Amino acid sequence: MVKMRLRRMGAKKAPFYRVVIADGRSPRDGRFIDEIGYYNPLTNPVEIKIDAEKAKTWLANGAQPTETVKSLLKKSGIVD
Repeated sequence: MVKMRLRRMGAKKAPFYRVVIADGRSPRDGRFIDEIGYYNPLTNPVEIKIDAEKAKTWLANGAQPTETVKSLLKKSGIVD
């Protein structure tokens, strides 16, 4: 199953996330298929940048977003 999920980057106590498309069996920060954007919770306001076209293409192809990614997609206006 292909999942749309967050990949943790950044230093200790300073997380920064990339939104990636990955096989559901691969580890959180392991192999991924495609990178479609990023999310930075430490800035004020939080910084969310996701490639809408890539996200819609992957969703149409059956990628399942995690709860967090689903909320990020709603905030950025890609999904209703």
